[in-house]
Parts: sequence; structure tokens; C-alpha cells
Amino acid sequence: MAMTAADTATIFAATRVERAALVDDLAGLSDAQWATPSLCDRWTVEETVAHLTAAASIGPWRWMRSVLGARFDFDLHNDRRLAEHRGATPVETLARFRAITDSTTSTWGPKQAWLGEVVVHGEDVRRPLGLVRTPPVESTTEVARFFASRDFTVAGRTVSEGLHLAATDGPFTSGDGPEVTGPTLALVMVMAGRAAHLDDLDGPGLETLRERLS
Repeated sequence: MAMTAADTATIFAATRVERAALVDDLAGLSDAQWATPSLCDRWTVEETVAHLTAAASIGPWRWMRSVLGARFDFDLHNDRRLAEHRGATPVETLARFRAITDSTTSTWGPKQAWLGEVVVHGEDVRRPLGLVRTPPVESTTEVARFFASRDFTVAGRTVSEGLHLAATDGPFTSGDGPEVTGPTLALVMVMAGRAAHLDDLDGPGLETLRERLS
């Protein structure tokens, strides 16, 4: 079912909340902390933040030109756009991210994907830094339902196939099969391929997830 205008506004409002929270959490980091590897294997904390800035700064047609210019090498496309939006210093990188907090720019596709992007990448940088944030369960539930329903920006449907996922802190449930339970955020992160969050989950289906993410 297509989202209504109200649904889109709600998604963007939730996205703004997560961006603003991330700006606050990253203020005052040392240069060494900015250089910490994130859970997104290819990028440091600073590079991940620059990627989030790029994602909120490129519309569909410019995105298509960039992808075509990279000959559909999405890693190259992302690296080029990341470099474009990374500052000369981490402080400048954060300032550029702060400037897009209210952005409603995005490429094609369901807007839940862009909320998912900031939720997942926010956790990608917080976890290695020892920072803790639990987004509103309404936001993580929206992302969890989206990830479980299809393979789009992440392979959420493939990762969770044949399992019954059930959140312990909210209404999210999905699928049939051996059960996996835990916080909605952890379920989101595991569907996004982050093995670091497997230890936050429980249930007879957990070993299947470990195998899939190994």
C-alpha cells in the first residue's frame, strides 16, 4: 500500500528526530573517536556521518547520474558522494550533517528506507563508541516492518526468512518458524546484517541468524 502524505510527513519527522539526536551524541568527539571503525565495515564514524549527509542531499535524478557515472558500482557511487560531503575536519563533517537535519531530499523508493538509514547508521557509529540511544519504538517498529517485508537497501527479508521475529519492547512481529525475540532496535540491526547485535537477541531461531550473518 502506498503511503499517504500524512504517512510521509510522519516518516520525515521521525527521521529529523534521529538526525538531531545523532548530532547531539557526536558533538565533542575526539579525532580518535571520529576515526573509530563503524559497524558499517567499510567506513569510520566520520565517513558514515558523511554518507548520511550525502544520502539527504541527493535527489533521484542526481542519484541516477551518479550511479550511471559509477557504472552501477554502488560502492564507488557511495564513496564518491561520501567524499563530496565529508568536511576538511570532523567538526566540519558534523556541521554539514547538522545542516541537513531537516532535509526532505531523498532518492526513489519508500521513505521508510531513509528512516532506516539514519536508525541503522546511527547505531553503526554509536555502538563502537559506547554511546547508547534507543529510538522511539514507533520509529524502530516502522523500520522493522519495512526491512522484514522486502530486500531493498538491506536484505532484511532474506535474513529473516523462515523465522518468527518478535519484539520484546513493542508490537513488531513478523514471519513464521523458530522464534527470535529481543528489542526492536536489535532486530532491525540484525536484519540490516549487523552481527554485533545478535547477543541482544534470544530464542530457538537465533542460531539460524548467526549462521546467516557469519
